[in-house]
Amino acid sequence: MVRHIYDVFKGKGAHVMDAPVSGGPDGARTGKLAVMVGGDEEVYRQCKPVLDALGDKVSYTGKIGCGSICKLMHNCIGYGISAITAECFTLGVKAGVEPEALWRAISEGAVGKGGFFTKVLPETYLRGHFDPPNFALRLALKDVDLATSLGREYNVPMAVANIALQELTTAMKRGWGEKDSRIMMLLQEERAGVKVRFPEK
Repeated sequence: MVRHIYDVFKGKGAHVMDAPVSGGPDGARTGKLAVMVGGDEEVYRQCKPVLDALGDKVSYTGKIGCGSICKLMHNCIGYGISAITAECFTLGVKAGVEPEALWRAISEGAVGKGGFFTKVLPETYLRGHFDPPNFALRLALKDVDLATSLGREYNVPMAVANIALQELTTAMKRGWGEKDSRIMMLLQEERAGVKVRFPEK
């Protein structure tokens, strides 16, 4: 839709950008927003001071529509994380861990510290670097297999975790057991017919 609007307005000599935000109501009140901008780069540069007044993390994402796509992917990832978190918290509590203790243990671990997007992802999958591994695929398979087994023991559905287990198992069958566990993400690349890589420096 925004690409259609862009074309219509361009024909009338006007510029259009899409610039969705992330940060919620608190971010809007405080100006702590990520602004994901799509459109002509020259127009983006001209409008950057205005965009900087809206949020503290303004990024140019590409041609028109790319900002909206980034926002949709951001939110989809967020709710996917919510789904697996619900599975693991319900299982953890049903298996005997107090909710606050479980939250603290996870928040103080690698997942809770948020290193996946800031360090692990850009250093492994997005560069295609899976050797030497940060955490071997065979070890990841073992852990997720044990988690889903615990789910069966306590009669807790683990739909998202079982999808992850299936991906890890398929990757193991490729002979990737000693590679970094994020190599399993290549399976989705094959299905989608696209490679996701940072440009080589």
